[in-house]
Amino acid sequence: MGRPLTAFLRSLLYAAIFYPVTAVLCVVGVIASLFGRKPMLAIVLGWVDFHHALARHVLGIEVRVAGTIPRGCNIIAVKHQSMFETLEMVRLTNLPVIVLKKELADLPLFGFLTGRYGHIAVERSAGTKALRALVEEGRKAAESGRSVLIYPEGTRVRPGETPPLRSGFAAMYRALGFPVIPVAVDSGRLWGRGFVHRSGVITFKVGETIPPGLPRKEVEARVHAAINALESGPEVSA
Repeated sequence: MGRPLTAFLRSLLYAAIFYPVTAVLCVVGVIASLFGRKPMLAIVLGWVDFHHALARHVLGIEVRVAGTIPRGCNIIAVKHQSMFETLEMVRLTNLPVIVLKKELADLPLFGFLTGRYGHIAVERSAGTKALRALVEEGRKAAESGRSVLIYPEGTRVRPGETPPLRSGFAAMYRALGFPVIPVAVDSGRLWGRGFVHRSGVITFKVGETIPPGLPRKEVEARVHAAINALESGPEVSA
């Protein structure tokens, strides 16, 4: 059996398991949230652990983490190439508040659950208004004692692409006064925008902690370099 066919069959099995289970867990999570935040968080952690195991045993994707993500209140700035890291980073961190696009926050059930979990919804087309809302919600997250997880490029990019950081990152950094933990990811080599996901190793490389209070150009340059530390050029198809 050829590698492309094997990857397709694995991806088909993954989808057949992951999406129905996710739908069920969304309903269970809504019910659990009626009994407080802790039961709902247990559902979230169970979901991301389930996805990690499914990716490993069905898709053949191993995760390698280079470095350690410190505890405490931080801004965790992550490269974004696929859906994979959006779930895996919740597993690897201590339940951070997540910055996500408003379209996801508006989804039935899922949006309700992410709201209960703790999210900062960003309307990317709203300009200055969106920045003010981002900062205000970020300050509320800071008061809760949780880190904030942000994808500073603003959207998924293909391997080899290194766009500038969106202005929301600098606004959040200035307002919160948190250190920044940059994380590079190379998930796009295996998990592209299409249906088929390939087996292999996805690396999360934790960069050096960046202190608060730096000038905007300096912090953006340091974060940009750190989250792109695994970039080696465009993806080559198998």
